[in-house]
Amino acid sequence: MTKKGWIDISQPLSSDIAHWPGDTPFKYETAFTKEQTGSVNIGRITTSLHTGTHVDAPFHFNEEGEKIIDLDIELYIGAARVIDVSGYDRVDAEVLRGFDLEGVERVLLKTAVPNNPEVFPERISELASDMADYLGSKGVRLLGVDVPSVDPLDSKDMETHHALYRNGIHILENIMLDDVEEGNYELIALPLPIKEADGSPVRAVIRPI
Repeated sequence: MTKKGWIDISQPLSSDIAHWPGDTPFKYETAFTKEQTGSVNIGRITTSLHTGTHVDAPFHFNEEGEKIIDLDIELYIGAARVIDVSGYDRVDAEVLRGFDLEGVERVLLKTAVPNNPEVFPERISELASDMADYLGSKGVRLLGVDVPSVDPLDSKDMETHHALYRNGIHILENIMLDDVEEGNYELIALPLPIKEADGSPVRAVIRPI
């Protein structure tokens, strides 16, 4: 049965969270204690902007692309549809034609990869670049995925990232959909307003419509 309230689909940030190999791991520390300051504890974090649940700005893969501060926040707030593509190792335009996406601006893909925040996956489902043209033709503006990337983990050309960008579709990655049913939801996944950033962590939540 679908839960009726807000559902947190974010990966919790902690020292145990997986990160891209070679990238900056997440670390939280109490930089100053209440004993030291006389009044408050003050925390400090160090992290890659692409650890955990996050959005990519086009600047992440395109030198001329927009940075996080340049993006319309309404991309990340509004109606979304969760679709289950876990039966497919390769998700392409033909697969997506099997789902009703009329009038949908935000699509969240539930793949076959178990989402364990503490384990970086060895492989992910292939998200073919031709799906970008199809989603764009339907008016989709945001694609959310429950894996670390919309491209293969060893990709250098970032073909699907670029194809989505050409179609005006922005990217939300590492959402947690394992226990989420297909259907229509309200989504909030706001990035932080980091002026020069190529991405941002988000607290992603959905609520059934």
